[in-house]
Order: sequence, then structure tokens, then C-alpha cells
Amino acid sequence: MQFSGPSGATPWWHPELYARRRPNLLLRQGVLQAIRASFSRQGFVEVETPALQVSPGLEPHLKAFETRLEHPDGSTRPLYLHTSPEFAMKKLLVAGEERLFQLAPVFRNGERAATHHPAFLMLEWYRAGVDYRAIMADCETLLRAIAAACGRTTLRWQGQQADIATPWQYLTVQQAFEMHAGLDLDACIGTDPLYPDLAVMRAACAGIGIRVDDGDSWDDLYFRVALDRIEPKLGLGAPTVLYDYPIHMAALSRPRPDNARLAERFELYACGMELANAFSELTDAAEQLRRFEADMALKKRLYGYDYPIDADFIAALRHGLPDCAGIALGVDRLVMLLAGASRIEEVLWLPVSE
Repeated sequence: MQFSGPSGATPWWHPELYARRRPNLLLRQGVLQAIRASFSRQGFVEVETPALQVSPGLEPHLKAFETRLEHPDGSTRPLYLHTSPEFAMKKLLVAGEERLFQLAPVFRNGERAATHHPAFLMLEWYRAGVDYRAIMADCETLLRAIAAACGRTTLRWQGQQADIATPWQYLTVQQAFEMHAGLDLDACIGTDPLYPDLAVMRAACAGIGIRVDDGDSWDDLYFRVALDRIEPKLGLGAPTVLYDYPIHMAALSRPRPDNARLAERFELYACGMELANAFSELTDAAEQLRRFEADMALKKRLYGYDYPIDADFIAALRHGLPDCAGIALGVDRLVMLLAGASRIEEVLWLPVSE
């Protein structure tokens, strides 16, 4: 079977296509070296955790790859390729590591587009004793170190640019929805932040010209507004940190101490593309289990199946996850932006066969 190159039947390994792509791949190598050097200077330890997990990650809309582990006696049990190394890395925080990072191949089924690939490289790092504000600062430090090492400061995608060296923009989710969509998101949440008001959200979206379909959930409408009106305007000129999400949209995040309606979560954008997702991590085992169960009930309703909850992860939280914060950053997307590439395959050594 051939890989699908940009010219159709020509395979990605064809020397002509590879020669065009090779400068991006050398840039990718430089980015990985800069990442490791930056974290080494800050006293982080690099870890490696298994891609095979009992639970692949419990975000309701992610689809995992399932396999089976065969024991020597011939018995089997299901395992999954992880969609993120988060659960395993948090277990290492419980074990005593205080600063750790990982460059992890991760796997998500049903995703293939200009900025999505079924197998991609995730950079995750966690720090004990800090909150999401420290991770925001880490992002600026890391991207500027990468830019300096690779000799470029401008990120480019779809005709947009963002300069890493200029002051970054910081916006709350509420501010972004008001500024770019004219929608009061807090009013659309209603009185119970864990179960936001669908009727209010439907009316507000219709009022600003957003399509509202029968069967749309609150989250469906949120993402429709975000994708249509918000994300294309984020990270233009300089990277943008979008922070303080509705609490029900951050199952792994702790609430703000001064406003329990909001989660200490942020996402990083450049040129209208999401690069990273970060949290002040939830450490309460009982609350984490409740959120996981609610998310899997939602997944079951939406898709007809769910994933197992990692009991060992909940046990680790009960033992004691320290106050901490962490982030997942898409390495391939960052290389895309540094290279000015239009599709993710242009920065991969070889893509997954279609």
C-alpha cells in the first residue's frame, strides 16, 4: 500500500517528495533538541511511560485505538493506545517526581485533517507546587528558547503570522467570546455551572447568527461559536493564551478558588491554531472520579460506548497528588508553524498509511 503524498499516487518516501520535506524534518530535529535542552536547564527529568494503558484518556469526544494484551496462559484483556500520557505522568508526581516532561507518541482514532493525524508527538510537562500561571510562563520561556535555537521567531499558517518575541496576548474565555462573537458566555452557563443552561445558549447563539440544530448540546454550540468566531482570531501577530474555562469543560482541572464557575485551564494559540492545553491539576480523588463517571456517561449517550476508568490512577490520587500544574503541547503543530507548512504530513518523517 502506498502512502498518499500531496500529488496523489506518489508515495511519501519518493525521493523527490522527501527532498522537499527534508528541511522541515531537520527543523523538527532542532526543535526536539531545543526542547530537551530547555527542560534540562530548568532541572526537569525526562520520563518514558507505556503507550499501552488500561484507560486511554477520558475526554468524551476522543476516540482511541483498542488492542488486547495476551498473557502467557492465553487469557487476554483489553488495553488501549494512550491519547495522552497524563495519567501515567501524574502517578510519577505521586511517586515523588517534582518536574518531569515527556515527548510521547500518542494515538487518536477518527482524526485526520490538515492539523490532525492518528499518531502524533505530544510534549507534556508537569510541575509540583505551582498553578497554571507558572505553566503560562513556561510556554513563553520554551517557545523563545526553541526560536533562538532554530534561528526563527515567526510562526506562520494560512497567511497569518505570530511573532514569538513580541508580548503575548492573554484573554479569558469570557473576554474572547464577548470580543469576537458578541456573546455573554457566563450568562449562557446559567445557575448551575456543572449543568449549563442549554435554552439560554441556544437563544444566544441564534441571536448572533450561529446555526442551531435540533439535538445540539451546550458544548456543541460552544464549539461551533469557538471554531467559527473565536479561534480564527486568536494568536494573530503574537501567541495568545486563552484561559479560565467553564468548569464543566475541564474534567482534570481544579476550580478557581475565587470563582468555582471557572476552571484554571488555558489553551495556547498561534495563527488561529491551537497548540497546547493546560491545567492547574485536580487533586481530589473523589471529585475526579465523579467527573470521570459523568464524562463516560456522556460518551455512552453520544457514541454508544465508553472507556474504563483507571482505578490505579484514582488510587494514586487518593494516596496524594501534590498541588501541581501541567500541559500538553502538539510538537508536530509547532513544527508546522515554524516551517510555515500547510499540512501536518509535511513535518512528519512518514505519515500513517491511509
